[in-house]
Amino acid sequence: MAAANGNGGTRAQGPRCIALVGPFQAGKTTLLEAILARTGAIQRPGTIEAGTTVGDASKEARHHKMSVELSVATTTFMGDSYTFIDCPGSVEFVHDMRAALPAVDAAVVVCEADEKKVPQLQLIMRELEELGIPRFLFLNKIDKAETKLMEALQLLQPASRKPLVLRQIPIWKNDIVTGFVDLALERAHVYKEHAASEVVPLEGESLEQEKTARFSMLEKLADHDDELMEQLLEDIPPPRDKVFDDLAKELREGLVVPVLMGVATRTNGVLRLLKALRHESPGVEVTVKRLGVDGGDPLAYVLKTFNTGHAGKISVVRVLSGQVGDGITLLSPEREVGRVSGTFKLLGQSSEKRGVASAGETVALGKLEYARTGNTLTAGKQAHSPLVEVKPHDPVLAISVSAKERKDDVKLGQALHKLLDEDPSVTVVHNPETHEVIVWGQGEMHLRVAAERLADRFGVAINTGRPSVGYNETIKKSVVQRGRHKKQSGGHGQFGDVVLDIKPLPRGSGFKFEDKITGGVVPRNYIPSVEEGAIGALKHGPLGFQVVDVQVALIDGSYHTVDSSDMAFQTAARIGINEGLPQCHPVLLEPIHHVEIVCPSDATAKMNAILSGRRGQILGFDTREGWDGWDVVRAKMPESEIGDLIIEVRSATAGVGSFTFKFDHMAELIGKTADQIVAARRAAE
Repeated sequence: MAAANGNGGTRAQGPRCIALVGPFQAGKTTLLEAILARTGAIQRPGTIEAGTTVGDASKEARHHKMSVELSVATTTFMGDSYTFIDCPGSVEFVHDMRAALPAVDAAVVVCEADEKKVPQLQLIMRELEELGIPRFLFLNKIDKAETKLMEALQLLQPASRKPLVLRQIPIWKNDIVTGFVDLALERAHVYKEHAASEVVPLEGESLEQEKTARFSMLEKLADHDDELMEQLLEDIPPPRDKVFDDLAKELREGLVVPVLMGVATRTNGVLRLLKALRHESPGVEVTVKRLGVDGGDPLAYVLKTFNTGHAGKISVVRVLSGQVGDGITLLSPEREVGRVSGTFKLLGQSSEKRGVASAGETVALGKLEYARTGNTLTAGKQAHSPLVEVKPHDPVLAISVSAKERKDDVKLGQALHKLLDEDPSVTVVHNPETHEVIVWGQGEMHLRVAAERLADRFGVAINTGRPSVGYNETIKKSVVQRGRHKKQSGGHGQFGDVVLDIKPLPRGSGFKFEDKITGGVVPRNYIPSVEEGAIGALKHGPLGFQVVDVQVALIDGSYHTVDSSDMAFQTAARIGINEGLPQCHPVLLEPIHHVEIVCPSDATAKMNAILSGRRGQILGFDTREGWDGWDVVRAKMPESEIGDLIIEVRSATAGVGSFTFKFDHMAELIGKTADQIVAARRAAE
């Protein structure tokens, strides 16, 4: 649906969903406050310092003074409904943004003219580019910018594969930004504190700067419009309607990134941003087409799920077709997710009950117990195939968690399930060897917040620690060892007697058992028990770890017709293994992983130094395919050194570096390090 545009052309009608994204601490939450104040949704903007913002209202966000999950707020502007999704800027919480983006109509990328933030900006722009989402750049904090605007634009351009097109230039007075010139409207505006700007005559130096900047804007638009190019070449001033049509068309087609500016803390530039969104951003019809929705049955996409103490589980959804409301039963591709019990308009953590939601609206639905973030939900008779699948980035840091009191073990399991519901970028693994519950996440702060949620939101007191490293041990020498178990008591006794040939195997072979009995000295029915006893004994070798790459052959033994039993031969085998292994020169094995670090090229040397300092064997580096200014560094590294590697990587890359790893092989570890590991293991036992 479209309506006449006040500037000529057409604009989208109906509810819009806009993502606020950008680097960490760029001012997204503050911009949301300014938008809500400007549109009358709140009386005055709150502040992060005072903990009074609509966004970042969770206990964890307030405590850390940063966004740790997305916030949703719906407001109206000039008769249109807008839902703003305020997304975390930290790379550790980026999955909230990535999961929500597919169903938004456009994004406002909030950033500063800061060269250090360019790699963070590039990560976000790349996500938007790959999804084909129209985007504006809002250059925030221009009152504190240390570079001229054109220089700032050149600074930020490498972060975007599409041209940044300046829509405004600042008006300076005594080194202070007092207003702006709108290059499309050709009007000068002076800022007013927490009020709409005032139009002033465009004259003098501002007029000259406007002519130069406007021509530059038109040149970039003309790259995709032959008619406009001809007008520029012939010095014919293009009609204003033509300029606005081109701006809207090229934004929606992802050909350009319009750049607006302001100061969110003073609500400067917010009204101009809202008008640009109103006239130029696409509506749900374009989003539906991009996602390949055919229409028909009611269809919604789950942007985020929350488990709230008072209202239970709520699912934030964007309705893409049809109507969704109370009493309707919804299906995901996997199963029926539940019957809607409550439809709500959101303003941060406050909610207001409302009626049925139509296509384009973003609402919260109550009590959909089996809905997951990223689900495609339908009210049709058959489930709809997933519109998109957003897989979380591979986790990079882990902690072990356990309930402080054993009686809370079940409660911890339920809390972890809710945590995974809310945040799919968390991974929970149960280690069967160490009996640890391992929680994997995207970084130190991500895991800290996860632990805080388990304790505060879900009410489970927990202990956390570093997960155990997957050490094994093996043997270097063969030995033949007898294992004899004889016990006499009232009635039947116990008797088992085996002779075992214990040999090392090549690395990676695991365990092999051979039966070399001849003459029936050990009856056939007891041989499986011998193997079972050997396997049990190898779970805990002389160094304290599981023994691998070992062959055990049963070569001799004896039995008693009355006292022998399966249990007796199991015990005899365990005795033989336990007594034989210390004679086999046991050695420690540590897991070695293949690691790939991605980082800006100027940090590659730092990565090499970090890897070398962590016993890494550097294999080399290459340019990252499709990423200008980025490298991929490859190495082999012990698992024990990977534990907190991400903290050092992020510190050296202004928060943007990351890595993936996979198991490569087990390697012998000797010397002081091995002695310390074995001593720590024995002390723990």
